Amino acid sequence: MLGRPALTLVGMVTALYDQHLHSRHSVDSEADPAENVRQAIARGMAGLTFTEHFDTHPTEWPTCRYDYDKIAQTIADLRREFGGQIYIGHGIEICYQPEQMDKILAYLSAHTFDVVLYSVHWFDGRALHVREHWAGLDTASGTRAYLKNVVEAVQFAGKLKQQGSCPFDILTHLDLVKRYTQRFFKSYDIRSHSDLIDEILKACLDVGLIPEVNLSSLRQSLPESMPAEWVVARYAQLGGVAMSLGSDAHASEDVGAGIAAAAEMLKRNGIKRLAVYKHRQRCDEMLF
Repeated sequence: MLGRPALTLVGMVTALYDQHLHSRHSVDSEADPAENVRQAIARGMAGLTFTEHFDTHPTEWPTCRYDYDKIAQTIADLRREFGGQIYIGHGIEICYQPEQMDKILAYLSAHTFDVVLYSVHWFDGRALHVREHWAGLDTASGTRAYLKNVVEAVQFAGKLKQQGSCPFDILTHLDLVKRYTQRFFKSYDIRSHSDLIDEILKACLDVGLIPEVNLSSLRQSLPESMPAEWVVARYAQLGGVAMSLGSDAHASEDVGAGIAAAAEMLKRNGIKRLAVYKHRQRCDEMLF
Protein backbone atom coordinates (compact mmCIF):
# COMPACT_ATOMS: atom_id res chain seq x y z
CA MET A 1 0.00 0.00 0.00
CA LEU A 2 1.09 3.54 -0.64
CA GLY A 3 2.08 5.41 2.52
CA ARG A 4 2.03 9.10 3.25
CA PRO A 5 5.15 10.77 1.87
CA ALA A 6 7.88 11.93 4.21
CA LEU A 7 8.77 15.63 4.30
CA THR A 8 12.25 16.97 3.65
CA LEU A 9 13.47 20.50 2.97
CA VAL A 10 15.82 21.11 0.06
CA GLY A 11 17.66 24.10 -1.25
CA MET A 12 17.69 27.76 -0.32
CA VAL A 13 16.93 29.06 -3.81
CA THR A 14 13.45 28.76 -5.26
CA ALA A 15 13.27 26.08 -7.93
CA LEU A 16 9.99 26.05 -9.80
CA TYR A 17 8.11 22.91 -10.73
CA ASP A 18 5.04 22.42 -12.91
CA GLN A 19 3.30 19.43 -11.34
CA HIS A 20 0.14 19.25 -13.44
CA LEU A 21 0.29 18.79 -17.20
CA HIS A 22 -0.84 16.44 -19.94
CA SER A 23 0.34 14.98 -23.22
CA ARG A 24 -0.93 12.64 -25.90
CA HIS A 25 -1.24 9.97 -23.20
CA SER A 26 -4.40 11.80 -22.03
CA VAL A 27 -7.61 11.63 -24.06
CA ASP A 28 -7.98 15.42 -24.19
CA SER A 29 -4.43 16.24 -25.32
CA GLU A 30 -2.27 15.66 -28.38
CA ALA A 31 0.83 17.36 -26.98
CA ASP A 32 4.19 15.80 -27.76
CA PRO A 33 5.90 14.84 -24.47
CA ALA A 34 9.35 15.90 -25.69
CA GLU A 35 7.98 19.32 -26.67
CA ASN A 36 6.49 19.63 -23.18
CA VAL A 37 9.93 19.09 -21.70
CA ARG A 38 11.59 21.57 -24.07
CA GLN A 39 9.02 24.21 -23.16
CA ALA A 40 9.56 23.63 -19.44
CA ILE A 41 13.31 24.05 -19.92
CA ALA A 42 12.77 27.21 -21.97
CA ARG A 43 10.62 28.63 -19.17
CA GLY A 44 13.28 27.94 -16.56
CA MET A 45 11.46 25.16 -14.73
CA ALA A 46 13.51 22.94 -12.46
CA GLY A 47 11.06 20.13 -13.09
CA LEU A 48 7.82 19.00 -14.63
CA THR A 49 5.61 16.03 -13.87
CA PHE A 50 3.34 14.31 -16.37
CA THR A 51 -0.03 13.75 -14.70
CA GLU A 52 -2.14 12.03 -17.32
CA HIS A 53 -5.87 11.52 -16.77
CA PHE A 54 -7.06 8.25 -15.26
CA ASP A 55 -10.79 8.46 -16.05
CA THR A 56 -12.85 5.74 -14.43
CA HIS A 57 -16.41 7.02 -14.85
CA PRO A 58 -18.28 4.41 -16.91
CA THR A 59 -18.98 6.93 -19.67
CA GLU A 60 -15.28 7.92 -19.88
CA TRP A 61 -13.45 4.67 -19.21
CA PRO A 62 -13.82 3.37 -22.81
CA THR A 63 -11.82 6.33 -24.13
CA CYS A 64 -9.30 6.62 -21.28
CA ARG A 65 -5.78 6.46 -22.71
CA TYR A 66 -3.95 5.90 -19.44
CA ASP A 67 -1.44 3.14 -20.16
CA TYR A 68 1.07 2.94 -17.32
CA ASP A 69 3.71 1.01 -19.25
CA LYS A 70 3.60 3.32 -22.27
CA ILE A 71 3.79 6.41 -20.07
CA ALA A 72 6.63 4.94 -18.02
CA GLN A 73 8.55 4.17 -21.21
CA THR A 74 8.00 7.69 -22.53
CA ILE A 75 9.29 9.19 -19.28
CA ALA A 76 12.30 6.85 -19.21
CA ASP A 77 13.19 7.97 -22.76
CA LEU A 78 12.76 11.64 -21.81
CA ARG A 79 14.93 11.22 -18.74
CA ARG A 80 17.71 9.75 -20.88
CA GLU A 81 17.50 12.69 -23.30
CA PHE A 82 16.84 15.58 -20.90
CA GLY A 83 17.59 14.28 -17.42
CA GLY A 84 20.72 16.36 -17.06
CA GLN A 85 18.73 19.56 -17.60
CA ILE A 86 15.46 19.08 -15.73
CA TYR A 87 13.60 16.75 -13.38
CA ILE A 88 10.90 14.73 -15.16
CA GLY A 89 8.26 13.07 -13.02
CA HIS A 90 5.64 10.39 -13.59
CA GLY A 91 2.32 11.25 -11.95
CA ILE A 92 -1.35 10.54 -12.39
CA GLU A 93 -4.55 12.58 -12.13
CA ILE A 94 -7.46 10.63 -10.72
CA CYS A 95 -11.04 11.89 -10.48
CA TYR A 96 -13.05 11.34 -7.31
CA GLN A 97 -15.72 8.82 -8.29
CA PRO A 98 -17.51 7.40 -5.24
CA GLU A 99 -18.61 4.24 -7.07
CA GLN A 100 -15.16 3.62 -8.54
CA MET A 101 -12.87 4.24 -5.58
CA ASP A 102 -12.07 0.57 -4.94
CA LYS A 103 -10.88 0.28 -8.54
CA ILE A 104 -8.87 3.49 -8.27
CA LEU A 105 -7.25 2.56 -4.96
CA ALA A 106 -6.28 -0.87 -6.28
CA TYR A 107 -4.66 0.71 -9.34
CA LEU A 108 -2.70 3.20 -7.25
CA SER A 109 -1.48 0.44 -4.93
CA ALA A 110 -0.24 -1.63 -7.87
CA HIS A 111 1.81 1.11 -9.54
CA THR A 112 4.62 3.52 -8.68
CA PHE A 113 4.24 7.28 -9.07
CA ASP A 114 6.04 10.47 -8.17
CA VAL A 115 2.79 12.24 -7.33
CA VAL A 116 -0.94 11.46 -7.24
CA LEU A 117 -3.29 14.33 -8.10
CA TYR A 118 -6.80 14.21 -6.62
CA SER A 119 -9.44 16.00 -8.70
CA VAL A 120 -13.19 16.51 -8.76
CA HIS A 121 -14.60 16.75 -12.28
CA TRP A 122 -18.06 15.31 -11.52
CA PHE A 123 -20.62 16.31 -8.91
CA ASP A 124 -23.91 14.63 -8.03
CA GLY A 125 -23.69 12.50 -11.16
CA ARG A 126 -23.05 15.53 -13.37
CA ALA A 127 -19.97 16.15 -15.49
CA LEU A 128 -18.74 19.73 -15.10
CA HIS A 129 -17.88 20.06 -18.77
CA VAL A 130 -21.19 18.79 -20.20
CA ARG A 131 -23.69 21.61 -20.71
CA GLU A 132 -26.69 19.29 -20.59
CA HIS A 133 -25.68 18.15 -17.10
CA TRP A 134 -26.36 21.66 -15.80
CA ALA A 135 -30.10 21.41 -16.36
CA GLY A 136 -31.94 22.99 -13.44
CA LEU A 137 -28.80 24.66 -12.06
CA ASP A 138 -27.46 28.18 -12.13
CA THR A 139 -24.18 29.73 -11.00
CA ALA A 140 -25.09 29.75 -7.30
CA SER A 141 -26.69 26.32 -7.02
CA GLY A 142 -24.13 24.62 -9.25
CA THR A 143 -21.20 26.17 -7.42
CA ARG A 144 -22.50 25.13 -4.03
CA ALA A 145 -23.31 21.59 -5.17
CA TYR A 146 -19.85 21.19 -6.67
CA LEU A 147 -18.00 22.53 -3.62
CA LYS A 148 -19.98 20.17 -1.38
CA ASN A 149 -18.66 17.31 -3.52
CA VAL A 150 -15.12 18.60 -3.05
CA VAL A 151 -15.71 18.55 0.71
CA GLU A 152 -16.93 14.97 0.38
CA ALA A 153 -13.85 14.00 -1.63
CA VAL A 154 -11.46 15.40 0.97
CA GLN A 155 -13.44 13.77 3.76
CA PHE A 156 -13.10 10.44 1.94
CA ALA A 157 -9.34 10.98 1.85
CA GLY A 158 -9.51 11.64 5.59
CA LYS A 159 -11.24 8.31 6.18
CA LEU A 160 -8.48 6.54 4.24
CA LYS A 161 -5.89 8.26 6.41
CA GLN A 162 -7.69 7.11 9.56
CA GLN A 163 -7.61 3.57 8.19
CA GLY A 164 -3.87 3.70 7.67
CA SER A 165 -2.82 5.79 4.67
CA CYS A 166 -4.07 8.32 2.15
CA PRO A 167 -2.85 7.64 -1.41
CA PHE A 168 -3.45 11.19 -2.67
CA ASP A 169 -0.90 14.02 -2.52
CA ILE A 170 -2.36 17.14 -4.14
CA LEU A 171 -5.94 18.44 -4.32
CA THR A 172 -6.20 20.09 -7.72
CA HIS A 173 -8.17 23.18 -8.84
CA LEU A 174 -10.53 23.07 -5.85
CA ASP A 175 -12.91 25.65 -7.37
CA LEU A 176 -12.85 24.30 -10.91
CA VAL A 177 -16.60 24.85 -11.08
CA LYS A 178 -16.11 28.55 -11.78
CA ARG A 179 -14.54 27.76 -15.14
CA TYR A 180 -17.82 26.22 -16.23
CA THR A 181 -20.25 28.67 -14.66
CA GLN A 182 -18.32 31.35 -16.52
CA ARG A 183 -18.52 29.32 -19.72
CA PHE A 184 -22.21 28.45 -19.44
CA PHE A 185 -23.67 31.42 -17.51
CA LYS A 186 -21.05 34.16 -18.03
CA SER A 187 -20.62 34.51 -14.27
CA TYR A 188 -18.80 32.99 -11.33
CA ASP A 189 -18.89 33.54 -7.59
CA ILE A 190 -16.83 31.59 -5.10
CA ARG A 191 -16.74 34.16 -2.28
CA SER A 192 -20.41 33.60 -1.48
CA HIS A 193 -19.47 30.04 -0.60
CA SER A 194 -16.48 30.86 1.60
CA ASP A 195 -17.89 28.59 4.31
CA LEU A 196 -17.35 25.59 2.04
CA ILE A 197 -13.94 26.89 0.97
CA ASP A 198 -12.95 27.00 4.63
CA GLU A 199 -14.24 23.49 5.13
CA ILE A 200 -12.17 22.24 2.18
CA LEU A 201 -8.99 24.00 3.32
CA LYS A 202 -9.31 22.85 6.93
CA ALA A 203 -9.93 19.28 5.79
CA CYS A 204 -6.84 19.44 3.56
CA LEU A 205 -4.77 20.52 6.55
CA ASP A 206 -6.18 17.69 8.64
CA VAL A 207 -5.55 15.06 5.97
CA GLY A 208 -2.21 16.36 4.73
CA LEU A 209 -3.46 17.07 1.20
CA ILE A 210 -1.64 19.93 -0.48
CA PRO A 211 -3.92 22.35 -2.38
CA GLU A 212 -2.84 23.23 -5.88
CA VAL A 213 -2.91 26.64 -7.51
CA ASN A 214 -3.96 25.82 -11.05
CA LEU A 215 -3.15 28.37 -13.75
CA SER A 216 -5.24 27.04 -16.63
CA SER A 217 -8.13 29.42 -15.88
CA LEU A 218 -5.90 32.38 -16.73
CA ARG A 219 -5.59 31.04 -20.28
CA GLN A 220 -9.32 30.72 -20.67
CA SER A 221 -12.19 32.95 -19.63
CA LEU A 222 -11.29 33.86 -16.05
CA PRO A 223 -9.10 36.62 -14.60
CA GLU A 224 -7.89 34.52 -11.66
CA SER A 225 -6.27 31.21 -10.82
CA MET A 226 -8.01 28.22 -9.28
CA PRO A 227 -8.22 29.01 -6.43
CA ALA A 228 -7.94 32.78 -6.43
CA GLU A 229 -5.45 34.79 -4.39
CA TRP A 230 -7.90 35.42 -1.54
CA VAL A 231 -8.21 31.65 -1.01
CA VAL A 232 -4.42 31.33 -0.88
CA ALA A 233 -4.35 34.05 1.77
CA ARG A 234 -7.08 32.28 3.73
CA TYR A 235 -5.17 28.99 3.57
CA ALA A 236 -2.14 30.72 5.06
CA GLN A 237 -4.32 32.22 7.82
CA LEU A 238 -5.55 28.74 8.66
CA GLY A 239 -1.98 27.51 9.07
CA GLY A 240 -1.09 26.33 5.57
CA VAL A 241 2.57 26.74 4.68
CA ALA A 242 2.94 24.91 1.34
CA MET A 243 1.04 24.66 -1.93
CA SER A 244 1.64 23.16 -5.35
CA LEU A 245 1.64 24.89 -8.74
CA GLY A 246 0.34 23.47 -12.00
CA SER A 247 -0.17 24.85 -15.49
CA ASP A 248 -2.64 22.04 -16.30
CA ALA A 249 -1.23 22.33 -19.82
CA HIS A 250 -2.85 20.27 -22.56
CA ALA A 251 -0.71 21.92 -25.25
CA SER A 252 3.08 22.12 -25.14
CA GLU A 253 3.20 25.90 -25.40
CA ASP A 254 1.33 26.17 -22.10
CA VAL A 255 3.74 24.09 -20.01
CA GLY A 256 5.07 26.25 -17.18
CA ALA A 257 2.75 29.14 -18.10
CA GLY A 258 2.10 31.40 -15.12
CA ILE A 259 4.19 29.37 -12.68
CA ALA A 260 6.72 32.11 -11.86
CA ALA A 261 4.04 34.74 -11.26
CA ALA A 262 2.05 32.29 -9.15
CA ALA A 263 5.09 31.62 -6.96
CA GLU A 264 5.32 35.34 -6.27
CA MET A 265 1.62 35.36 -5.41
CA LEU A 266 2.13 32.55 -2.91
CA LYS A 267 4.96 34.45 -1.23
CA ARG A 268 3.07 37.70 -0.81
CA ASN A 269 0.20 35.82 0.80
CA GLY A 270 2.26 33.99 3.38
CA ILE A 271 2.86 30.64 1.68
CA LYS A 272 6.55 30.04 2.20
CA ARG A 273 7.04 26.66 0.53
CA LEU A 274 6.41 25.03 -2.82
CA ALA A 275 5.46 21.40 -2.17
CA VAL A 276 7.29 19.19 -4.68
CA TYR A 277 6.85 15.43 -4.96
CA LYS A 278 9.45 12.94 -6.15
CA HIS A 279 8.96 9.20 -5.64
CA ARG A 280 5.95 10.22 -3.51
CA GLN A 281 8.28 11.97 -1.10
CA ARG A 282 7.42 15.60 -0.43
CA CYS A 283 10.44 17.85 -0.79
CA ASP A 284 9.62 21.50 -0.16
CA GLU A 285 11.33 24.25 -2.09
CA MET A 286 11.53 27.41 0.01
CA LEU A 287 9.98 30.50 -1.54
CA PHE A 288 12.13 33.59 -1.01
